[in-house]
Amino acid sequence: MISVLEISNSQDIKQIMQDIKVDNYGIKIMLPKAITHLIRINSVSCITANILKQEMLSLGGDVAVARDALTGRIKRTDCLAMGNLSQFNRLNKKLKKQPFGLNEISRNLEQTLGNYQKDRFCLDLGKFKLRFRTGKTYIMGVVNLTPDSFSQDGLYGQNLNYIVDYAEQMVKDGADIIDLGGESSRPGAKPVSLKEELSRTIPVIKILAKKIKVPISIDTYKPQVARQALDNGANIVNDITGLKNPKMAKLIAKYRAGVIIMHMQGEPATMQNKPVYKNLITEIIGSLDKAINQAVSNGIEKEKIIIDPGLGFGKTKEHNLEILNNLHEFKVLGRPLLVGPSRKSFLSKILNLGPGMRIFGTVSACVLAAKNGAHIVRVHDVKEVKQALKVSEAINNI
Repeated sequence: MISVLEISNSQDIKQIMQDIKVDNYGIKIMLPKAITHLIRINSVSCITANILKQEMLSLGGDVAVARDALTGRIKRTDCLAMGNLSQFNRLNKKLKKQPFGLNEISRNLEQTLGNYQKDRFCLDLGKFKLRFRTGKTYIMGVVNLTPDSFSQDGLYGQNLNYIVDYAEQMVKDGADIIDLGGESSRPGAKPVSLKEELSRTIPVIKILAKKIKVPISIDTYKPQVARQALDNGANIVNDITGLKNPKMAKLIAKYRAGVIIMHMQGEPATMQNKPVYKNLITEIIGSLDKAINQAVSNGIEKEKIIIDPGLGFGKTKEHNLEILNNLHEFKVLGRPLLVGPSRKSFLSKILNLGPGMRIFGTVSACVLAAKNGAHIVRVHDVKEVKQALKVSEAINNI
């Protein structure tokens, strides 16, 4: 019998070779040959593109370029390089000392491939350490301390004991992180005052930090709120603006806290007014890469950073589905990936159901997100998502 295998995970390929009883030295040599990639390189000169094509052809791979790049009718072209990891490693060595920008392409390609192959991360949060690996997805439980949450689960107005019990139950149900927010970021939401946001969040954090044994995340873009949250036991800052305020980045660096950098097109009040992208995934990755570099330049340790493509934040239903289907592309950033599909309106446009009825849609999106590379899913319905992920992880890790 002959089987056709579709495997991209290096550990799975290695396991098959071990099952066949391939020599360990042979596995070391052949593993890079078994890991294939399609790599898009944007906007290079036609001279550079043609050299790339010839060099890759000489190694047994290939590079697709615009037809007119070969005739000289255009000055620049995108490239689609095709080959295995071994071929790309050899290509890098050949390009390092070449002109026409090829040495810079070599450096970027080496870093990108290194990030893409990385499958283990450790987020050091002081007394908490989150160890991310392929096949394991953490759950962030959402505690909305607002009266106008899109998800219809806002706890504004409930007494303090009720809110703390609610969060504790999430941990019992399987939440690995608790994320508290005192200001709604739903489309069209109006900002709340600093005083109001502090009064909603800080009393809860003060008590919760002493009662639960998982990290606490504060969902805010205000440095003043983040500071008080971190002073009272929070470990992570979840900033929907992607650290646009440099004061926030410096504050996080000072506290050596974890940070979630999210992509958002526009502002909450207007972000859903016909959002448009020329190349959705490329633009989001580029924006997040810039935000990561700015965070590091402000003193935040790269190992403290988590990225979030921002489902529903300046995206249409089609944009959200495209992101979920292509999460693996965000691996090039070399950081753990958080995805928040929970109860969002794009699910309603598929299911025609209200927020409280979107549990099964949320579960489906979370399982797919985990399969496609999400390290954390941010959800309201922890128990249901935990059960689904437990089954999917058992299947995937068999």
